[in-house]
Amino acid sequence: MKRVIISADDFGLSEEVNEAIEIAHRDGLLSTASLMVSGPAAADAVRRAKKLPDLRVGLHLVAIEGPATLPPADIPLLVPQDGQFPSDQLKLGVEYFFRPAVRRELAAEIEAQFRAFAATGLALDHANAHKHMHLHPTVGRYMIESGLRHGLRAIRVPLEPPEPLYAAGTYTDTLGDAALRRWTGLLRHQAHKAGLVTNDWCFGLAWSGHMTTDRVSALAAHLPDGLSEIYFHPATAKNKLLQKLMPTYEHEAEFRTLCAPGFRSGLTHSGAVPTTWTDVARAS
Repeated sequence: MKRVIISADDFGLSEEVNEAIEIAHRDGLLSTASLMVSGPAAADAVRRAKKLPDLRVGLHLVAIEGPATLPPADIPLLVPQDGQFPSDQLKLGVEYFFRPAVRRELAAEIEAQFRAFAATGLALDHANAHKHMHLHPTVGRYMIESGLRHGLRAIRVPLEPPEPLYAAGTYTDTLGDAALRRWTGLLRHQAHKAGLVTNDWCFGLAWSGHMTTDRVSALAAHLPDGLSEIYFHPATAKNKLLQKLMPTYEHEAEFRTLCAPGFRSGLTHSGAVPTTWTDVARAS
């Protein structure tokens, strides 16, 4: 059986992102959004979500290149005075693994983000991490431990199989892609050991920021058996912040894809049944 979750990341990053998520849920195929609880437009995102009772919302954990929840004075080893996590993934990965003092601050920040999500009053549908930093074993561990305290039942495993991408369009598989696929096994093991639900497949990595209608419609028609998540980065317009953080991303094109008849037709052709993390967790 083919099941598919259609989701969007960066809910709360900007009002343009929030607006796209609201419209794509109301008029398109989007069922799920991942909230940055300290994003500049997080309050606007929560307000919109509360008007959309069928929109499932989870935590988009930030542990790189984004705003922290705790004050910088409380986590001085994690963030500078501007309260923003650095962008250096390699350096952060080393510090998260080898420096106990940094790990303690990281654990406190992750717990604070789950507490901030709980304070919104929204039901916690799932969790994942910005730039998939939960693939780091330390981040993944703390995300799962804090998540379980807050009712977490499902997380994303970013395992993207190459075969549907080949069938859907131009794609070149690399050694890095193959290594990433193997590395996701650690996160899946952590999640299943904790009793959490995971997806089988995830799409949106290779074409991140470029999930255009033609590509995604073809991909939808070639989805593999099992539970797939297809995630997007939509926005109704590209403001200065989006231009700074993701200058090459086609946010508006991804928004249009979510509402495109071709995308819906591709899913119908493949026999994929739309679902949500909440529904999958209830059935497990």
